[in-house]
Amino acid sequence: MATVELTTANFDEVTGQDGIVLVDFWAEWCGPCKRFAPVYERSSEKHPDIVFGKVDTEAQQALGAQFDIRSIPTIMAIRDGVIVFAQPGALPESALENLIEQVQALDMADVRKKLAEHQH
Repeated sequence: MATVELTTANFDEVTGQDGIVLVDFWAEWCGPCKRFAPVYERSSEKHPDIVFGKVDTEAQQALGAQFDIRSIPTIMAIRDGVIVFAQPGALPESALENLIEQVQALDMADVRKKLAEHQH
């Protein structure tokens, strides 16, 4: 599956679904973003069960602000509508694959329980 362009119009719908959504916050002028793009694209082809989204922070400034994106590229992992990872910096392919494995292995019942504990 190719990457999906995420905008303020479709972000909540795409990321609120069950399953894993990876989000790449990027911009056209960003050198590290351009170098990371082929890595992200290859990974999207290896994992058709995962949604690989891209947010152009220039065109979608409201999304960048909503998630307090201060450095790009920033990679965010969302599982079952819950943000479980967010970190600035381009990842090497092996690190991206490792991140995917970790997100797939999460016990979401445990994640939700911990989130609930922090909200009280």
